[in-house]
Amino acid sequence: MGKRLTQIATRTGDDGTTGLGDNTRVSKDSLRVQAMGDVDELNSHLGVLLCEDMPLAVRDLLVELQHELFNLGGELSIPGFELLKAEALVRLDQALETYNAQLPALQEFILPAGTRAAALAHVCRTVARRAERSVVALGQAETLREQPRQFLNRLSDLMFVLARVLNRHRTDGLPGDDVYWRSQRLAQGDS
Repeated sequence: MGKRLTQIATRTGDDGTTGLGDNTRVSKDSLRVQAMGDVDELNSHLGVLLCEDMPLAVRDLLVELQHELFNLGGELSIPGFELLKAEALVRLDQALETYNAQLPALQEFILPAGTRAAALAHVCRTVARRAERSVVALGQAETLREQPRQFLNRLSDLMFVLARVLNRHRTDGLPGDDVYWRSQRLAQGDS
């Protein structure tokens, strides 16, 4: 990777450009910078989620995901560079399988609500979807590997599943559950 930052206020971005990891400068509104920013925002939201009470295994998984997102951001910052490995996708698939198996099947839509940790996981899910859209847009304009897009797609799915897990993790001894959408059509018995 490129040089490590030794100072933060460089003033080199005052002209509306930023440096990539390969030392090229691009506009701060470029598709690549947008994708990098969305991935960075997702990582920050995971950091906020990690401030909440949760099972240790979920905490460890989220910390690992933060490292993988940093790898993804690094890959996006250097055109043509590979930093996100195929094993990261395998680990996401394994986590999805493990946590989804612990949950009851969904019979209806759920709201992005419940415990604070679950609600924050839903925020992470939606930011992951936005990051995925940014990577898709970048991939239509420039050559990108498919792994970054696939990683964000699966990560969004995992955050949905983890939100459901976190709604069931309560320290007060009461049973936890999802917050179900009260559809007018379902309430009337229409199909």
